[in-house]
Parts: sequence; C-alpha cells; structure tokens
Amino acid sequence: MTETVGVDVHDLPGGALAAAEAVLMVADEPVPVVQLATELGLPVAEVTGLLTELAAEYRGERGGRPRGFELREVGGGWRFYSAPVFHEVVGRFVVNGQTQRLTQAALETLAVIAYRQPVSRGQVSGIRGVSVDGVVRTLTTRGLIAEVGQDSATGAVLYGTTGYFLERMGLTSLDQLPPLAPYLPEMSAIQQLDGLDGRGDVTTGDV
Repeated sequence: MTETVGVDVHDLPGGALAAAEAVLMVADEPVPVVQLATELGLPVAEVTGLLTELAAEYRGERGGRPRGFELREVGGGWRFYSAPVFHEVVGRFVVNGQTQRLTQAALETLAVIAYRQPVSRGQVSGIRGVSVDGVVRTLTTRGLIAEVGQDSATGAVLYGTTGYFLERMGLTSLDQLPPLAPYLPEMSAIQQLDGLDGRGDVTTGDV
C-alpha cells in the first residue's frame, strides 16, 4: 500500500518513468522499491515494472543507444552506476580529479567528519547548517571518506575518514589531528540531527 502524494506522477512531463528517474538521480545509496513506490504514490508492482523498463532502455534494448550509465538492483534497492565498459575512462577522470583543490564547503565537511566520526550526513548537515549530500559524494569519490557502519537506532549510514586521508594529511593516526574538536558540538548534541539528512530544515547549495 502506498501513501498519497500531492501530484499524479503520470501527469508530469515524461510520466512515471521520468518521475522515477528524477528520484533515483539524487539518491546516493540504493533505493528500495517499496520506498520509491511510496514517494511516487504508485503500487509496488508498477514501480518494479518501471525500473525494469528503465534498466532495459539504458542498455539500448528498446531501440535507443546504450547509455554510459545503467540502473542496477543491488543491496536491496536500485541505483544509477556508470556502465562497466567505461571503467577505464571513469577511473582516469576520478584519478585526475584527485589533484583538484577541495572547495571550502568540502574542507569544512571533511573537518567535521574527521573530528566527529563516525557521523551521519544528517549530523554533519546539522552542524554546518546546509545539506552536505553532494559534498559527501565528492569526498567519497576522492577516497577521503568512506562508509564505516550504520547507526543502530536510526539506520543512517555513518562516515569516517580513510587511510588515504591520513596519507594526504601527513598523519599516522587521527590522534595527531590538531586540537580543534572542542570547537565542534558534542555528539550528544547532534544525535537528534539524523532526520535532517536530505529531508530537514537545512539550506541546500554547496558542493
């Protein structure tokens, strides 16, 4: 059973297929069919058909050209990925991107994660006052942070820094970080902020 949404997605440009694409485009982890059906206000069986149709379309099985990305069902949900055949090209882009300077937003987000890890995106968003979804994707792509677990109470994905982060910082352990942690809120004060992860009253915009 699905919840009622404010608009019939069939009436939108491109219909339900386009609506499913729009939701999946902003997802940074696999989206379960049941959740997607709830967001679209459609039956689960219909959404399953939509996802299957989109996946086939992206593979070029519906008469169009194969895309550089594909839609896969992994980890109990659906998510966009670059097509495996372009692995070398994508890998080269990612490696070359390592030399680019991080934005101020990325540096601030990385600092919060480094000092308050393991921490969720919602908690980081609560500290910074802005959505950090795009920044977290950037930091993950550059290998500076990674998923390190899941909050047992909220189910939110928790992030921490990587060995590559220590290498780039010239550190052998997190104990060598400068004593800036006292200037950040204590974890007890930000546990309630998980609800801000992409849905709360935060300002969007920096990447």
